[in-house]
Amino acid sequence: MMKSSAYNLDSAVVASYFSLPQCIEGLKLLVKSLFGASFDSVPMAPGESWHPDVLKMCIHHPEEGDLGFLYLDLFSRKGKYPGCATFAIKGGRKISETEYQLPVMALVFNFSRSHDSSIVRLNHGELETLFHEFGHALHALLSRTDYQHFAGTRVALDFAETPSNLFEYYARDYRVLKKFARHYSTGEVIPEKLVKSLNGARDMFAATELQRQIFYALVDQTLFGEQLSVPRDTNSIVAHLKRQHSNEKHVEGTHMHIRFSHFLTYGAGYYSYLYAKCFAATIWKKLCQEDPLSPTTGTLLRTKLLQYGGAKEPADLLTDLVGDGIVRYHNGGIVPDVTSCLEEMKLLDDKNRHIGK
Repeated sequence: MMKSSAYNLDSAVVASYFSLPQCIEGLKLLVKSLFGASFDSVPMAPGESWHPDVLKMCIHHPEEGDLGFLYLDLFSRKGKYPGCATFAIKGGRKISETEYQLPVMALVFNFSRSHDSSIVRLNHGELETLFHEFGHALHALLSRTDYQHFAGTRVALDFAETPSNLFEYYARDYRVLKKFARHYSTGEVIPEKLVKSLNGARDMFAATELQRQIFYALVDQTLFGEQLSVPRDTNSIVAHLKRQHSNEKHVEGTHMHIRFSHFLTYGAGYYSYLYAKCFAATIWKKLCQEDPLSPTTGTLLRTKLLQYGGAKEPADLLTDLVGDGIVRYHNGGIVPDVTSCLEEMKLLDDKNRHIGK
């Protein structure tokens, strides 16, 4: 409510510029501009699809041929997986010196069809999620590894969310949005002022959101990290960490940790979202910000980041992509430089610039 009030945002007006067909055009724009490839629908064999709504897309390069396939299962329906996620159906791998098994992925969402309109319209958060998951898909579709166990997102957990976080930036940059975000009925290009308001609203509680993510990571580390020999009361652990590390008051009788599914799938690795936020901010600032749709930028992202999947050390990949300084070594481990991330959130001034290092 505060965001809408402060920036005079009307959710219906925002969504009118993000019809789903136009958002798919945005994905095509990324593939074409950055990687010189097409991203188009292709026919399926009888029985290949698990539901009539599913589309099969192919990334095709004019010189290299087909690079991979992506199923789009975008609409909610009864009995369907409830979240938004990217699933690997077949990992890419080298079969012989001349043959490569192409990756096959599925992008699953639960967008709601409106009863009074045949056109599905997304809010800005849903557009960011679409681009985020497409970043995961591109990581898989553009990787070229000898073994499928290293293909695409099969990387060190600390690194897995970096490409997806990076592609969220494309959903916020007016230079990108103006090329595909058009009013569903008039065709008007999304106004720059509206995009500035969306980004302003998004950044309005950046520090609060950062604090919340740190709290989640600390809960995850405590519950799934080093185990003590005596049983522990998880409720009191969460309450204690919230009092220590959050401005939000803990409400007795609530148990957020038993319904936060990421704790199960990321067990002691949820901090990787914070790592990815920092890595992506640095990559965007140093490589993409000046000209986000440049083919040169796309070539660097593909050849120095995406194509290796998990077959190369993440620290080496990141350093090779943007140079020294994106990671630092601390207590036998690797931590991200936080400067770009904090600058972006306006949480870093000249007095505190040394903190990022």
